[in-house]
Amino acid sequence: MSTIRRTLIHYFIALCLLSVYGVQVCPFLDSLTPLQLLLPIALVFLLQGWLRLVLERRLLEHPYKDQVKRQFRIDLGLFLFSAILLSLFNTLIYQFPLESGGKVLVGMSVLGFLIACDMALYRECCLARLLKARGEQLQPDQQGFPLSRKFSWFASACAIAVTGVVFLVINKDLEWLVHNNNQVPLALAQRYILAEIVFVVAVVMGYVLSIILGYSRNLRLFIHAQQETLSQVSRGDLSVQVPVTSNDEFGHIAQHTNHMIRALQQQTYELGITRDASILGLASLAETRDNETGGHILRTQNYVRILAEKLSEDPRYAKDLDNNTIELLYKSAPLHDVGKVGIPDHILLKPGKLTDEEFEIMKQHPQIGADALQVAEQQLGENSFLRIAREISLSHHEKWDGSGYPRGLKGEEIPLSGRLMALADVYDALISKRVYKPAFSHEKARDIILQGRDSHFDPSVVDAFLQLESRFTEIAEQFRDEQHQAA
Repeated sequence: MSTIRRTLIHYFIALCLLSVYGVQVCPFLDSLTPLQLLLPIALVFLLQGWLRLVLERRLLEHPYKDQVKRQFRIDLGLFLFSAILLSLFNTLIYQFPLESGGKVLVGMSVLGFLIACDMALYRECCLARLLKARGEQLQPDQQGFPLSRKFSWFASACAIAVTGVVFLVINKDLEWLVHNNNQVPLALAQRYILAEIVFVVAVVMGYVLSIILGYSRNLRLFIHAQQETLSQVSRGDLSVQVPVTSNDEFGHIAQHTNHMIRALQQQTYELGITRDASILGLASLAETRDNETGGHILRTQNYVRILAEKLSEDPRYAKDLDNNTIELLYKSAPLHDVGKVGIPDHILLKPGKLTDEEFEIMKQHPQIGADALQVAEQQLGENSFLRIAREISLSHHEKWDGSGYPRGLKGEEIPLSGRLMALADVYDALISKRVYKPAFSHEKARDIILQGRDSHFDPSVVDAFLQLESRFTEIAEQFRDEQHQAA
């Protein structure tokens, strides 16, 4: 509902209520014909509506944080202005006493206060939705008007309003009883007076209920925004912000929450940089003791990522390969051979074929790496990154048919991270030059991998590889050893 439409509805209801109210509480107004009563009220409301349109246009030129407060003042001020205008009109034209004008002023002030509260709350709601849609934020005042004080003032004003209006109705009815000099049966008079009081209280309480619902709607809007943002933060998304859309405690809460998220984002970024540097340092240390080159790290981690992304499209793997897990796989992949630091140089750097005894020692490097990462995990606590890194280190030499090492795991007993790393590691070893072999072409490497389908490699991983051949060759070219060394 637009602000103008809501205003028109309020003004129409107010016109009807004031007409009924005037007749009920003021015998002087009761003496007027319907035309004499309604015409001035209608003209005053037309003037009030026109003034409101003018003032609302100016209102939009003010800062967002001031618009709700100004909206309340405009609506309440216009009703007071109209009440004074009507009172003066009746006094000058019909020579009504000040008592009549006072009753009109009380009635329009009460109604104006309630309508002003409702329109201010509606303005606050519209602003909140507008700011959220635009991605803009308010800058709350340091010493704003507390929400608790708003409730206290509102409750007090409503109590005074109800008491005042009911008093005027009872006073008028008592005068009516006196002037009728018991011409009306007491039981009928009692029902008549009670009906009037019930009507007035029902009208006021109806508006009070509408305002309470408006408060509830706005609070729900602010709390939902806070909960939604914190829920996303708890899932690891630190790019979100709570919309700061109110100039009160909720605005300050949202503002402080955003400061906290930005600080957490900065700390997470710094920790991520430190972690990545440590990973690359450890991985590079392991690679410098091997016949493999630094480009191997970059290529294999990119192979692992694109394989994981492709498998995530399969419903069987979608749950296990969300975006966060894929990123952890990418970050952890460089540590797959970290255990090689524990292998003696005469075995690790031997240019020829290893003896059976030497190969048995070489086969210990997955366990050495996993044990080292497990120590870190025990010291630092359970960590998904370290867990995946340990899985990759321990299982990337396992084979689908159970003939791999160090534990002879078979099929899906092998962690998915290890199955992905197995293909990435073998493919890169095949296309890379080593002191004991020349670099194979992509086609030859592909044929060897196809031969290992259902024996060495997980068939699903091989199928994903076949769909990504062009990406594999692009990564191999992008991070080839010559470019890496030149960098």
